[in-house]
Amino acid sequence: MYPGAYADTTPDKPAIIHADTGEVRTFAQLDANSRKLARYLREAGIELGDDIAFLSDNIPAVFEVYWAGLRSGYYVTGVNHHLTADEAAYILTDCDAKALLVSAAHLAKARQVVDLVPGLQVLIALDGQATDKFRSYAEVLATTSDAPLEDQPRGVDMLYSSGTTGRPKGIKSALPDRQVGDPGDTFTALFSRLYGFDDNTVYYSAAPTYHAAPLRFGGVVNALGGTIVMATRFDAEQSLAAIEKYRVTHSQWVPTMFVRMLKLPEETRANYDVSSQRVAIHAAAPCPVEVKQRMIDWWGPIIHEYYSSTEANGLTFVDSQTWLDKPGTVGKPALGIIHVCGPDGADLPVGETGVVYFERDTLPFEYHNDPAKTRAAQHLQHPTWTTTGDIGHVDEDGYLYLTDRVAFTIITGGVNIYPQEVESALALHPAILDVAVIGVPDEELGEVAKAVVQPAPGVQPSEELAVEILDSLRGRIADYKIPRSLDFTQDLPRSATGKLVKGILAAQYR
Repeated sequence: MYPGAYADTTPDKPAIIHADTGEVRTFAQLDANSRKLARYLREAGIELGDDIAFLSDNIPAVFEVYWAGLRSGYYVTGVNHHLTADEAAYILTDCDAKALLVSAAHLAKARQVVDLVPGLQVLIALDGQATDKFRSYAEVLATTSDAPLEDQPRGVDMLYSSGTTGRPKGIKSALPDRQVGDPGDTFTALFSRLYGFDDNTVYYSAAPTYHAAPLRFGGVVNALGGTIVMATRFDAEQSLAAIEKYRVTHSQWVPTMFVRMLKLPEETRANYDVSSQRVAIHAAAPCPVEVKQRMIDWWGPIIHEYYSSTEANGLTFVDSQTWLDKPGTVGKPALGIIHVCGPDGADLPVGETGVVYFERDTLPFEYHNDPAKTRAAQHLQHPTWTTTGDIGHVDEDGYLYLTDRVAFTIITGGVNIYPQEVESALALHPAILDVAVIGVPDEELGEVAKAVVQPAPGVQPSEELAVEILDSLRGRIADYKIPRSLDFTQDLPRSATGKLVKGILAAQYR
């Protein structure tokens, strides 16, 4: 299904509501605007298999861009708006984006990006005035026919997930061989079955739409005739207010959001009626057992967890009752077959820890422009078994438990930070001889980044120097990647081959 299926039957029903501004897109508007944008892009020379990208905060127009791509045979790339102009330009160049659609909040950055990406053919300001480089989206809609294209091949998203080197990886799958309204979408079929999404769903998400889960889940909800309630950013009390106001039935969270809601005063939490919820979904980062237990105590046994990735190479899920029987599990597979493998690639016995692979019938994805990284994600003996680098074990009943990340990726509040990128940015600082970035425990965020620095000869460590080193990162990498703290050490553990032995370093802090 897709939103156009409901434009005739329920044209005035809200498809998207912005909880902060009250802005609404009906199904008729969502369908008409996505048709107009699809036609405009095609007439501007954007062809089947090309990429269109958006750089935007959470506004309803994002889903118009998304559905314009999905009804035109395009790849759709969401760009993290926290990235620097250089970082964003790398992604747009790598995916060979032909169009860039930008919200007003990020237009200044986008104007810098455009100068770095000469391949862009179409530039549109989604919610702002036209500029010397960007055409107004309102003008595009006003001057373009809403007649659907004769051919509406299904497109797909192509999102980016950084690797251990810190360079983003474009996750690409083949374009489906079907029209936009034809059945066969895996996400829609799977999650409608797992979570009961239908035309009565009211789905709340405050997560940024450039991430896979809020974009894809929002698409599933609209494809089934349900309503998305979005917010600009997460706020604990405002989220509870939105659940009450819009009688939200389904919601999506990361564990940090749970923590912040639980930290609200008891009387504040009691002020809001959240009983309309039937399913509250969480993912993206490990959830502390105590946090999840308290959420179930508060909201009831409606908490559902899934484990997957932007690559969507596999999926596990677990409901509240099962999790209460097996605290800490991320569930059984709903997509793919789990294999936990040792260093030699052999399947490990039940209970033993190793690299988690999902077996599929065909290779489910590839890393765009990087066949070496694609091969590295594949099992050596079984090419259709793939991993995203997680470590875990399976119990005697087939339930998966995650214990670590192969590359020591730091997950802070559901967002990945890749240490080597930060280390590379600091490597040439004159006060630094050697540096490592690791994750350290944090009660609210799960873990946060810490830099551990071996000073250059003759350099005296001090608090002022630590601040200066961290400040030197600003403008060079996104702010959320900058370590929260910095320690000095006389020596960093390295192997005989010169590799940092981060396990030893991390253990000192844990």
